Amino acid sequence: MIKQMKRGRLIMREFKVSDWRGVHDYASVEAVCRYQPWGPNTIEDSRGFVRQVLTDREEEPRIRYAFAVTARDEQFIGAGELNIKSFNHRSAEIGYMVNPAFWRQGIGTEIAEQLLVFGFRKLKMHRIAATCDVRNTGSQKVLENIGMMREGTVPDHLLLADGWRDSFLYSILAPEWEKGRKNGR
Repeated sequence: MIKQMKRGRLIMREFKVSDWRGVHDYASVEAVCRYQPWGPNTIEDSRGFVRQVLTDREEEPRIRYAFAVTARDEQFIGAGELNIKSFNHRSAEIGYMVNPAFWRQGIGTEIAEQLLVFGFRKLKMHRIAATCDVRNTGSQKVLENIGMMREGTVPDHLLLADGWRDSFLYSILAPEWEKGRKNGR
């Protein structure tokens, strides 16, 4: 179990049962869920998400690392997640959510970068990927800001309430990420 990771303005820590309220604050907002196959959440959906995260962290081997993200004053901001796709090939995928009260403040970029630090340094991944809806320009900027390269488009990737979602696929390799960090990114 990972206690917490501090970086800049943020603390990323393992979820606790009471975090469902913080999750619900953003996951019940339609604008947050616009590009997702879930939501807007009911209270039970948000509680269920946290219960599932707590269950998944006990799995062996562990493939899901979901983190509550708070400000230094413990105000709940969002969530970040890293899922191992292959142990043999040392590949993973990241995702993040930010309460809209904190949009346009660089929070998504900080979360995503911390997930890369965790994935490459702690878990020794070789490749980390992410997807985002082709209409989600905010998420595209986050992924590009952390050095990920767009590899292409995955058509009909997820089924949303308004139809199939095309996704952009982004990724970065450990050597590319290390080089970017040395060059000041």
